[in-house]
Amino acid sequence: MLKVYYWDICPHCHAAMDFLKSKHVQFEALDIEKQPKKIVDKITEVNGGDDWVVPTMEYKGKWRPGQVFNAKKLESDLRAWGVLK
Repeated sequence: MLKVYYWDICPHCHAAMDFLKSKHVQFEALDIEKQPKKIVDKITEVNGGDDWVVPTMEYKGKWRPGQVFNAKKLESDLRAWGVLK
């Protein structure tokens, strides 16, 4: 299942999750502030090593760094992963 690491006050996170819901994509929403250090460290690594950035997504071991919400880019990335057909 697609995992979405988000921060409650992040508008890009909420836009991305709303997009996923509109496409009927099942996902697990995981609050970055409630994750164990190991996960936060991985998310920081995926995002260049300086700090965590959200919304970061993971699907079957593939990671998508946190980005400003862009529906076309997100849709393209999810299609490449096989999440969207």
